[in-house]
Amino acid sequence: MAVTITSLILFLIGLALGGGGIRLAMLGGSWYYVVAGLAFLIAAWLLYRRRSTALWLYAAIVLGTLAWAVWETGFDWWELGPRGGVIVLLALWLLTPWARRGLVGPDARAPLILAVLASLAVAGYSMTSDPKDIAGELGTDKVVANANLGNDVPAGEWHYYGRTQFGQRYSPLDQITSDNVAKLQPAWTYQTGDVKGPDDVGETTYQVTPLKIGDTLYICTPHNFAIAIDAASGKEKWRFDPKVKLDKDRQHQTCRGVAYYADAAGQPCATRVYLPTSDARLIALDAANGQICPAFAEGGTLNLLTNMPYPKSGYYYSTSAPLISGGKIIVGGAVNDNYSTQEPSGVIRAYDAATGALVWNWDSGNPGQTTPLPAGQTYTANSPNMWSTPSADEKLGLLYVPLGNQTPDQLGAGRSANVEKFSSSITALDLNTGQVRWVRQTVHHDLWDMDVPAQPSLIDITKPDGTVVPALVGPTKQGDLYVLDRRTGEPVIAVNEVPAPGGAIEGDHTSPTQPVSDLTFMPKPLTGADMWGLTMFDQLACRIEFQGLRYEGRYTPPSVQGSLIYPGNFGTFNWGGVAVDPVRQVLFGMPTYLAFKSQLIPRDQVPPPDEGRGSEQGLNRNEGAPYAVVMGPFLSPLGIPCQAPPWGYVAGADLRTGKIAYKHRNGTVYDMTPLPLPLKVGVPGIGGPMITAGGVAFLGAAVDDYLRAYDLTSGKQLWQARLPAGGQSTPMTYTVADGRQFVVIVAGGHGSVGTKPGDYVMAYALPK
Repeated sequence: MAVTITSLILFLIGLALGGGGIRLAMLGGSWYYVVAGLAFLIAAWLLYRRRSTALWLYAAIVLGTLAWAVWETGFDWWELGPRGGVIVLLALWLLTPWARRGLVGPDARAPLILAVLASLAVAGYSMTSDPKDIAGELGTDKVVANANLGNDVPAGEWHYYGRTQFGQRYSPLDQITSDNVAKLQPAWTYQTGDVKGPDDVGETTYQVTPLKIGDTLYICTPHNFAIAIDAASGKEKWRFDPKVKLDKDRQHQTCRGVAYYADAAGQPCATRVYLPTSDARLIALDAANGQICPAFAEGGTLNLLTNMPYPKSGYYYSTSAPLISGGKIIVGGAVNDNYSTQEPSGVIRAYDAATGALVWNWDSGNPGQTTPLPAGQTYTANSPNMWSTPSADEKLGLLYVPLGNQTPDQLGAGRSANVEKFSSSITALDLNTGQVRWVRQTVHHDLWDMDVPAQPSLIDITKPDGTVVPALVGPTKQGDLYVLDRRTGEPVIAVNEVPAPGGAIEGDHTSPTQPVSDLTFMPKPLTGADMWGLTMFDQLACRIEFQGLRYEGRYTPPSVQGSLIYPGNFGTFNWGGVAVDPVRQVLFGMPTYLAFKSQLIPRDQVPPPDEGRGSEQGLNRNEGAPYAVVMGPFLSPLGIPCQAPPWGYVAGADLRTGKIAYKHRNGTVYDMTPLPLPLKVGVPGIGGPMITAGGVAFLGAAVDDYLRAYDLTSGKQLWQARLPAGGQSTPMTYTVADGRQFVVIVAGGHGSVGTKPGDYVMAYALPK
């Protein structure tokens, strides 16, 4: 009976491999599955007939698969395993007495044993190396003794989203080092009480980076509570509830940070916290007690829908921290991606931080008109926006703005000259007037939602000849890191135009070339051999789907057929950006690699209005445009990425040379699988890193729930702490009155990536 059942299993495997293999081969893919399927069918027949030659043939299947797998992937365990796992397990079963009972002919165990041993030897060897790892080190020399950190922020404090206006996410504190970081332990935990409710939108996320001024931390929550916490004990000092109502049209329910401003000592509201809300308000609060500052704007509140076209509830709001610079508070906003062509403006506005009076407005759809817009007029509808946070250099008088693109993201017909110029760019504005000083576009005629997602990091780079260049580091979704002279926008590290795929839909076009920085983490183009699965069956399904999609490498245009977009619009880098060390002049980041699918749906085929809204997954309706789009990660039938891991790394690069020093797999599948398996595959993440002068980088972000510390020099992990929820935020650090250094991260999860929700603020420190 066992032999009959085994032969039936081989027969079914043969049918699956053979049938799928024929389809794959007809699409231009590998012929291995056709050959393997035929071999399985013959082996099944021989076994059913009780012929020992079935084992000889199965040994050939094992060895043939082994040779093919190594030829396709090299000695990468994570890619070899799915190709041979089921086959080797069946070989082991065939070596048991039950599976061989009643076979006639010469004993065929020896060749099958040799085939299994060869497979195990290759597997063992592949586990000792990682061909996708870059093992190197960053220089440890202090290039400059007194680096420019951006502002006069005390060493033990964190006054801005990126610590200073430079957005470096670097702290000069050095109490915690690579030698003692493993001794970090929990210091205190605070829970906000703001948790996701049943009526929330899908993407409720907790991404805030706290500010630390004096003895107090200031945070916001997904539903826009502002809270002050004692920095030493984690005790709540005050909280403010802006009474934000839920709105089903709102795409995101999140807050990444508040802004802090010191006005006149001894006056009411002398120090303020500015809270952006998801119903498009900006509220000024007294930092001492959380009370509204009535002298600001209209009773303490700015209405960000003023002069806004299409001021629909839920369509426009500020998710990221405003920036205080030069006595002004600069505010951008997020618009609902791909809902409709009738979207609010992407205008960026600078208000007097003390009074709330509008100083200037810069609208990328009408860039020359920066004087405050009169009442009754509106900004340009649906112009590229800044949904992230800017950075600033007050000495140069420049503001650096990361810009998005016009909705719909995947359709470029009819865009204005201004949209074509400013979309997906880093733009420098005069801090005092809002006038454009320079523009550096990172994608031409963007059809892929490759908006610039992260705050640029400013750093003064000392070149090998000793000259100092005031520079800007701009991370992008497509993996390029733009290192520019922040005075002019000209590259410090070369940027080249390279040919790009053509063939947009009728009425649209593509750019014949696209810019690529010499410092880039863009991935190699995918091939059929890069398709992955837990078994050879879901891997085969991924290969078939891959061959059926349009794919010509990076910047393959969206299509009605369905296109593969890689990197996907999740981004190699997203809003968390990178951290830069201005002393050693190096950077640390978390490149992530996930392919997306993008399929255009003609308007007459779009489902009724109650199905699908704009988001990074599913049906994006694009009302008013000729096509909707269905988009989302390229996943296998089992819901895991179709491309082989790693999907996430930690990486370090030298900003003086533009060379990548290391890339290491980051994170485990512990929270991605039914069983908590701590397998270091290298998982996706969203969030940002932080660097300290102690030579340690801190990062949560990955889709397993950990905060980790890394040696900045080598990228090796030094410590980790289990978080009670997803850590999709950027950590920060500070000291308290007794000199003790704390590291703090918010753990609240991320709705889109599916991590565990929560409401935790976690602090860690060395033992007293």
